[in-house]
Amino acid sequence: MAVVRLLIRLTFLLLVLGVITAVALMLLMMDRLTGRRHNRSPVARTCFLACCRCLGIHISESGTPPAEPVLLLSNHISWTDIPVLGGLMEIRFLSKAEVASWPLVGWLAQQAGTMFIRRGGGEAAQRRQDITRTLKAGQSVLVFPEGTTSAGLTVLPFFPRLIGAATAAEVPIVPVSIAYLREGEPCHIAPFTGDDEFHHHLLRLLSAPAPEVRVTWHPAITPVAGVSARELSDQVREVILEGLRRSHQEAGISGCPAATSSSVASRTEMISRSK
Repeated sequence: MAVVRLLIRLTFLLLVLGVITAVALMLLMMDRLTGRRHNRSPVARTCFLACCRCLGIHISESGTPPAEPVLLLSNHISWTDIPVLGGLMEIRFLSKAEVASWPLVGWLAQQAGTMFIRRGGGEAAQRRQDITRTLKAGQSVLVFPEGTTSAGLTVLPFFPRLIGAATAAEVPIVPVSIAYLREGEPCHIAPFTGDDEFHHHLLRLLSAPAPEVRVTWHPAITPVAGVSARELSDQVREVILEGLRRSHQEAGISGCPAATSSSVASRTEMISRSK
């Protein structure tokens, strides 16, 4: 059954990637003919949704995606976080530089407007300026502040350097929790961690029964004067961690370490006060 599932999904995925590549080339030609870059976001969202269907991913949402430009901060479990979240709203992503070198996927990510950052490369200040400029232009940006992926059982400590882009652009921060589940348990195939290679992970995902991805859109948080980037990042992390814990609880999973609900509520209230 796994082989049949793999062949069917892989066939449809290759067909979809072929169509996406053709569309990307058409947009690139239009850019060159008109001398300006056309907005890829609506097309990218449709393409992300199509990829999720090919991968067999079922998505459920709690809360509502923001309608205005915001800086989104999410926990990070797998490369599939990008098509999942990108299929739910129009977003530009910040991704690790290695993704740009992935065959075809890296090129498509560049065409979709993804920004890349090299970990430990001293690029945080420049990327923060890029994110600020994008937010001011009216586009939402999603950052994975853990800086790497996890097994999806908790949320790793955040790197706070890029969070200042929200303050500079005068936009809110929206925390997002994402959880991968299968049959009432955390999905052990979805996490893309360690030295795992993209093509090996893709084949395992295509062969396995469909995972459920639960996405929680939390209320927006407005940065205020007097709260440092580190304090803000820690507070946002607690909100995301609480959302992950809640998704696990609703699926009947226990043992996810998290902040208490009262702690999250009080800290969120503190940083959401108007100036």
